[in-house]
Amino acid sequence: MCSVEGIGKKGGMRIGVIKGGGGGASGGERVEKLKKSSRMKVWIIRATTSVLLWTCIVQLTTLGETWGPRVLKGCPSCFSHQDSSVSAIEDKVPSVPARVIPPKRVYKNNGYLMVSCNGGLNQMRAAICDMVTIARYLNVTLIVPELDKTSFWADPSEFQDIFDVNHFITSLRDEVRILKELPPRLKRRVEMGFVYSMPPISWSDISYYHNQILPLIQKYKVIHLNRTDARLANNGQSLDVQKLRCRVNFNALRFTPQIEELGKRVIKLLRQNGPFIVLHLRYEMDMLAFSGCTQGCNNDEVEELTRMRYAYPWWKEKIINSDLKRKDGLCPLTPEETALILRALDIDKNYQIYIAAGEIYGGDKRMASLAAAYPKLVS
Repeated sequence: MCSVEGIGKKGGMRIGVIKGGGGGASGGERVEKLKKSSRMKVWIIRATTSVLLWTCIVQLTTLGETWGPRVLKGCPSCFSHQDSSVSAIEDKVPSVPARVIPPKRVYKNNGYLMVSCNGGLNQMRAAICDMVTIARYLNVTLIVPELDKTSFWADPSEFQDIFDVNHFITSLRDEVRILKELPPRLKRRVEMGFVYSMPPISWSDISYYHNQILPLIQKYKVIHLNRTDARLANNGQSLDVQKLRCRVNFNALRFTPQIEELGKRVIKLLRQNGPFIVLHLRYEMDMLAFSGCTQGCNNDEVEELTRMRYAYPWWKEKIINSDLKRKDGLCPLTPEETALILRALDIDKNYQIYIAAGEIYGGDKRMASLAAAYPKLVS
């Protein structure tokens, strides 16, 4: 029990001492324990506060690296003279625009489409445009197309040897999912020969692929289209279909950096010798055999072209009337006719003319009139 004893007065204030009755020793121990507990709490609070402060400092430092320059921009007092100089130099360096990657298109995948292109580079390029469009409207994943290696040209190049495959994939990711190869499980099935392969019908409407091809993909999960030239009709398609074909052709199908660099060097060399014209005569042996256009050819040449046409079973048109084809405007100009057109256009005979094509059928004999009209003719 505690009591208060007065020990004096000072300025009208009574001063007293508190005494503990009947337990002085135990009371002292309790006071000591309270003091130790208070010190422990203070230490814990200080430790916790220190940890929180260090965490805040680390977070602010990280944010400062990202946001600091933006926040402090326009505050000269925050930078030294050296920092300002560096900023001025950086401003003079032309900035390279960041590559914008389209967002992925989210859709339910109906399966996988493999395609083997055929024909020359122009035919294969057009076919790739068609197959991307078909894959997009069927909601299927397209595997990077396989290029033709067995045609008249016998070119062993793969897709990635000619086109920038990574650009092709990323530039179209908002339209269609494209993979370099099938997932492992499906790839093993294909390697074992368990794949449905077929040539689609030529010049088909997009509805043909919805009604005939899509059910096959849903059934087999993977379908292989082994011929792709002229398989989607040019006319009568929706504007969205045509826009996508153009986007693939003029944006997604970009040549590899090595080919682009070589092209720039060639153009630079051509320009060094003044104005020039590049002609693609479309007068190679395979073109004439396929089209059946034999104007100006002798009997032996007509027979040779006919044999070649029958040698390729996938060239469906065998019996061709060359005169009717020509009247329909489906034959290329002969080299002699090309010379007449250039003269009619008043093309200077001193212009360089480069023949951008394969070997002209008939050789120098067939090119004689064009070479006589334009002496600076180079194949």
